[in-house]
Amino acid sequence: MDVSQSSQPLDTPFGFEVETTVPDGRARTGLLTTGHGTVETPVFMPVGTVGSVKAVTFEQVWATGARLILGNTYHLYLRPGHELVGRMGGLHRFQGWDGALLTDSAGFQVFSLGDLNRITADGVEFRSHLDGSRHFFSPELSMEIQLDLGADVIMAFDQCAPYGADPAEVARAVERTTRWLERCRDVFGGRQFRGGWERVLFGIMQGGVDENLRRRSAAEVVAMDLPGYAIGGLSVGEPTSALREMTELAAGLLPTDRPRYLMGVGFPDDIVAGVTAGVDMFDCVLPTRMARTGTVLTRDGRLVIKNAAYEADDRPIDAECGCPVCARHSRAYIRHLFQAKEMLASTLATLHNLHFYQELMAGLRAAIRAGDFPAHAQLVSERWTRGEEARLEEVRDRRR
Repeated sequence: MDVSQSSQPLDTPFGFEVETTVPDGRARTGLLTTGHGTVETPVFMPVGTVGSVKAVTFEQVWATGARLILGNTYHLYLRPGHELVGRMGGLHRFQGWDGALLTDSAGFQVFSLGDLNRITADGVEFRSHLDGSRHFFSPELSMEIQLDLGADVIMAFDQCAPYGADPAEVARAVERTTRWLERCRDVFGGRQFRGGWERVLFGIMQGGVDENLRRRSAAEVVAMDLPGYAIGGLSVGEPTSALREMTELAAGLLPTDRPRYLMGVGFPDDIVAGVTAGVDMFDCVLPTRMARTGTVLTRDGRLVIKNAAYEADDRPIDAECGCPVCARHSRAYIRHLFQAKEMLASTLATLHNLHFYQELMAGLRAAIRAGDFPAHAQLVSERWTRGEEARLEEVRDRRR
């Protein structure tokens, strides 16, 4: 597909169909139908923060196998502004992406500003990280922005409490998230067919690492009978054991006939654990952010390609990878590009990392369909864990 040209979306309603489920387990494959194509799940969404997936073109993103990406409401609101994007025909057309598109609600970004925000029952007042200007985000404004952006999937405005927050504050965040979801639903209205395709609203569950609050939040959100649901408030500093425990609990509280989205979780072993728990959708800035700082991902853990150890290493980043970077370039060459501060360094590293995630998800889907998911999942997780442990040991040795 030529993703530089805006195609006419399909006049098809949004839908989700479970295709294959692991016997005696929750892992499953499915088909997510949108007006911009059908997406196979479980799926990893590259993050296009400000209308771009950093360092690569959308043709390159498409070539990795990605068919669903994420746009960032907070950043696009600040610049170039949602009104402009709306006048330009929406984010699909503005950025030249013909695949499916999900926009976050700005909740995580606004709350991550910490001292720069003030939370009330009505919404959040915050200062822009760009110029310090004051702004106020409400559920109503989040819906207005996302409807102007024109995403296929629109996320409700929620409050994400950080790990370690006072239990009373986590409980207040759950209550606000429910009240704000009701307001989002009221603004969003019923089925939204605009421009020839259906847009849908997903609700977000909160609750931190508190089992009772998770159960309460899930019950309140699911009661609104939405087309899909997200698990928020994880990957915010909690131990891995708590992340895994809450993911398994939360996914089990959500309907089996709706897509389940685990927000912001990106390490391969955590994704495998999420798929095992029954999660269908993932996103994270990890593959693109790490790439720009010289870290690439392999089946055997992270590799800091800028290190001197790879100065004369003629091997590809990952010998088992099917990406064009690994087919053509050596570790030594990519390290050289980083040392020379060439823009191509970030492009090649990002392309590889994006391919890595699409291959990871394709492998998980294939294993579920073939009936050997448990063994495949164990192998993927064990290889990643062994590689990460070896990398950390090397770091400790260099510091001794």
